[in-house]
Amino acid sequence: MQAFTTLTGIAAPLPKANVDTDQIIPARFLKSIARTGFGKNLFANFRYNADGSEQPDFVLNQEPYRKAEILIAFENFGCGSSREHAPWALLDFGIRCVIAPDFADIFHNNSFKNGLLPIRLPREICEKLMEDAKLGGNARITVDLERNVVVRPNGEEIPFAIDPFRRHCLLNGLDDIGQTMQHTQSIDSYEDKQRQAQPWLHAAENRL
Repeated sequence: MQAFTTLTGIAAPLPKANVDTDQIIPARFLKSIARTGFGKNLFANFRYNADGSEQPDFVLNQEPYRKAEILIAFENFGCGSSREHAPWALLDFGIRCVIAPDFADIFHNNSFKNGLLPIRLPREICEKLMEDAKLGGNARITVDLERNVVVRPNGEEIPFAIDPFRRHCLLNGLDDIGQTMQHTQSIDSYEDKQRQAQPWLHAAENRL
């Protein structure tokens, strides 16, 4: 998993509440368990017409937001089904941070497990950040996870709260497997001791 420390990038304003996971990545595109290839279908029902042509009014079809790395939204982002493909699609598009007043619990958890940073900020702050984002490519927003602040283009720093363990995992690029692999030496030591104490359990292994 890619570590998240400090990100300065274009923010796309999505002034919608209750954006559910089927809007983030529609069910008809859930044909793979690979984590890549979903970005082209992110918000497909918003981005494309029935004939596959782009909806020019949707923000991610506009410059400079085609290269957005931050998304600003409203309440209850990621509600609906528990599909892990939702953070996969956001990350595959290039979005590494979503800022909203609150998130659906399962989406919130899935985001951290995949390296996507969800930040909760009050509605009035999100509205200010959306106004910043509407200024375009020259109005970059910085998300500094090391200092737990969002920095507006005018230099104002907005603190945010995050669970310390999840922060540690993101800063170090640790998913569930990565956390386990930190204890490889202890795991190997345990398995060696078990082989000596109960060798019959490993008879088939020894014949390979």
